[in-house]
Amino acid sequence: AIIVLVFGKYIHDRFERAQEGFSTISERVQESLSGIREIRAFVQEEGKTKDFTKVNQEYLNRNMSLAKIRALFFPLIMLIGGLGTALVVLFAGSKVILQEINLGDMVAFISYLAMLTWPLMAIGWIINIIQRGMASMARINRILSVCPVIKDEGGALQVDIGGKIEYRNLSFAYSGRKSLALNDVSLLVPAGTKVGIVGKVGSGKSTLIQLLTRTYNPPSGSLLIDGIDIRKIRLSSLRQAIGVVPQESVLFSTSLRENIAFGNPKVQEKEMIEAAKACQIYEEITQFPQGLDTPVGERGITLSGGQKQRIALARALLKRPRILILDDAFSSVDVETEKAILVNLKDIMQDLTFLFISQRISAVRNMDFSVVLDEGKIVEKGTHAELLHLDGIYAGLFERQKTAQEELEYLEGIR
Repeated sequence: AIIVLVFGKYIHDRFERAQEGFSTISERVQESLSGIREIRAFVQEEGKTKDFTKVNQEYLNRNMSLAKIRALFFPLIMLIGGLGTALVVLFAGSKVILQEINLGDMVAFISYLAMLTWPLMAIGWIINIIQRGMASMARINRILSVCPVIKDEGGALQVDIGGKIEYRNLSFAYSGRKSLALNDVSLLVPAGTKVGIVGKVGSGKSTLIQLLTRTYNPPSGSLLIDGIDIRKIRLSSLRQAIGVVPQESVLFSTSLRENIAFGNPKVQEKEMIEAAKACQIYEEITQFPQGLDTPVGERGITLSGGQKQRIALARALLKRPRILILDDAFSSVDVETEKAILVNLKDIMQDLTFLFISQRISAVRNMDFSVVLDEGKIVEKGTHAELLHLDGIYAGLFERQKTAQEELEYLEGIR
């Protein structure tokens, strides 16, 4: 029993380390496949190969350490069984010689002892399996034991969201950071309003959106939808009503059809085609070998950045949200295509609340109004004309982009 306990602990510890090594290998493989273009572009094939070889060698060493313990375990169990039999023969033999027991008793006792050998080995094998399972389960339990921070509160409401959004003196800081990502932000967006959000990198634009989708929890009472504290609305109800297209669009390694219909699996093909046309991607889809059934590869690796963004937009539209959010979703799309998409979306978005984060002033100039964020604060707000009249950050961005566009047109004209 002592040997089983001691070896069981060693097997548990070493198998857990071996599993951690296997997890590391899996992560490196996934990382390398996802970043294969970058690896080739920076000529890091040899470096990545050496790194992967090192990780594999560490995994091999950990498995060899486990194998050595297991190789000792079963022979030791058999040795103990053999020694036990030898001791019984020696002890019982002396008793037979002294005529304290007869030969039949000794043979019977040895037979009973032999019958115990296989169960002992089976117990050892079971202990080995249990320890391996416990090591794996310990790793799983570390994940399962983590309680979700973002969850429905008691009495959360299932509501039909209309689209009115209100930020009330909202201040927010990410965990572990002292500086505020958003500082005393107040903003009222009536249902059906189109709002542009501009600002430099790190000004809090994306944070504003992430709080709205409850990727992070806003302070209680600081963010309301249709007059209801967002934390009192069921997550399923909230997120079903919001369509988000981030800058880095994630596609699944299935077909274009499945990716576009991801938010609404029951959608008809006719509706998918209409959404694709509105997003200026349908003509490109028809040129693919299998059309809508064309596989997109791992994370959409076979598509360009602009194609992924437009497919993600079509996916969001088919969800039929009450609030549509584009978080710099045209960063990989040329200006002319962006204009065409916005024109196509004009009719679709008539009754939607639309939040549009963009670095291009030309894209937000036709919004009902725009806000400018700087260091987590709303520093400017108004229509395009009103913001130009303020001659602040918005006007400065507009002038710089206008000058850059004029220079580009001039250079194209003299080629």
